[in-house]
Order: sequence, then C-alpha cells, then structure tokens
Amino acid sequence: MSPSTAAAPRARVVAQSRFEVGTLLRNGEQLLVSLVLPAIVLVALSVTSVPSLGAGRRIDLAVPGVLALCVISASFTAQGIATAFDRRYSVLRYLGVTPLGRGGLIAGKVIATLVVEAIQVVVLGGLGLALGWRPVVGGIGYAAVFLVLGTWAFVSLALLMAGTLRAEAVLALANLVWILFLALGGVIVPRSRLPGWAEGATGWLSSAGLADGLRAALAEGSFAWAGAAVLVAWGLVCTALAGRFFRWGD
Repeated sequence: MSPSTAAAPRARVVAQSRFEVGTLLRNGEQLLVSLVLPAIVLVALSVTSVPSLGAGRRIDLAVPGVLALCVISASFTAQGIATAFDRRYSVLRYLGVTPLGRGGLIAGKVIATLVVEAIQVVVLGGLGLALGWRPVVGGIGYAAVFLVLGTWAFVSLALLMAGTLRAEAVLALANLVWILFLALGGVIVPRSRLPGWAEGATGWLSSAGLADGLRAALAEGSFAWAGAAVLVAWGLVCTALAGRFFRWGD
C-alpha cells in the first residue's frame, strides 16, 4: 500500500480503539476510578455487614453492583472527561476530518469502552469469585445484555455532556455524578433498601436500571425488563440529544 493510500475503515477504527484503550489505561486517575476504587468497595462490602444489601448472600448482591459501578466509571466518567478535553484541544475536530471520520472516531471510543469493561469484568469478577461469589450461570447472557445497554446509555450521556459543556465543567460534573450514583443511585445499595419515595424516584435512573438488571441476572437468573426499558430510554434520548447538540470544537 502506498503512503498516500488510506487504511481500510475497519483498520482505522481498530487502530483508534487501540489508542483509546491505551490512553484510558495509562491515565492514573481514571484507572483509580475504573479498577482500584471498585475493588476496594467490593472487598469492603465482603468483610462488613453495612450497608444492608437485602436478602441473599451478601457477596452475590455486592458483585453485580460493583460491576455496574465499573460500567459507569468506564463508559461515563472516563469517556466523558477524555472526550471533553479532546474537544477542548481540538483533537476531535482534527480527527473528524481525517479518513477516520467522525463515525469512526465514535466507533473507536465505544469499542475501547467495551474492551476496558471486559478487563474490569475479568479483574473484578475474578476478585469476586475469590471472595466466594457464585453467579447464576443461566443469567450470564442476560448480564451481557445489560452491560451493552448500560454502555450505550452512559456513553451517550458522556458524549452529550462532553460535547456541550466546557472541559472543566465536565471534569467536575462527571466525578460528582459518579459519587452520587455510588451513594444514592441504586448501584451498591439496591433500590429495595432505600426509603419508599427514594426507591420509586431512583427507579428512573440509568444507574439503577443497570444495577437492577445485573443483580437480577447474576443473583436470580432472571431478566429485569423494567431496568432494560429504563436503559433503552436513556440511550435513545441521550443519543438523540448528543446527535443534535454535540459540538466538535470549543
């Protein structure tokens, strides 16, 4: 292939995905949020009795919540911050006019997020198994569906924020939202353990939809249709808004 010939579209996306994965894994702050903190949360939940996670083996309820936290970390917090600063420094605008194109750039980000999440599932799932986690094998396929739906919902929300707000605002807001999801979003503590009004309100959040779906799949072997509907709704709305308002340059 001559130097002036562009690579095939698939090769461009794969190359961009590889670059995105390397960038995410080399970022110490995002590595902390994506792997280290979820691991600490999982170990802490396994050796304590608070907060209450409801009926059932504690570790079997803790691991799905931590996996939901991992998805939020990789697809929302990490991608939102990275994309916002790429936009600020005109990286998005320049890459958008290369043979990679805007569609290839977004595809690369989504694939990179899925790769990072696969690493999270292996690492945190392995840690959970070492701590005594025993998932319902029949629900693993359902869990995979929720991982994909959750990735869609949170990546689209991240792109909406990153494409409309200043990078500094995204940095602050993405970390704040991560903390709120962790504390109040039905992620670690199931919605059933929240006060009545909070349980109902939290049910509309994408974080609760993802965590409810993973707990139902891995702890019960069932499919949480309500959680899936919440994630699809968030994905559709955020995708439409991001497509309408996303700005490729500051």
